[in-house]
Amino acid sequence: MIYSLDKINEMADGDEDFISSVISVFLDEVPQDLSGLEEALENENYQQVYQLAHKIKPNVDLLGMEQTRAAASEIETLGKSEANMAEIKIIFPSLKKDVNQVVAELRKDFNL
Repeated sequence: MIYSLDKINEMADGDEDFISSVISVFLDEVPQDLSGLEEALENENYQQVYQLAHKIKPNVDLLGMEQTRAAASEIETLGKSEANMAEIKIIFPSLKKDVNQVVAELRKDFNL
């Protein structure tokens, strides 16, 4: 398992509906943002790359996905500074793999 519910559980203080809500938002938004990020990379749209990586980062952080958060943060920084697009494209596959794996695990673990 590459995610952890520790941060969410701490925030939820036993509120199962809150936990379910956070998981649902993650499952609804992050795959769409990831798809948009992939498209932004194909179009070499630095502004969109920055914005979407910035949006993904807190979601993966909330699930304790440290490596994924680091990848999103690096993509965000490179996008904001309009740095080397090739470097962003090297980092992106690991972000995509981790997010897709967690989406699948969450759907299975929460029967969604």
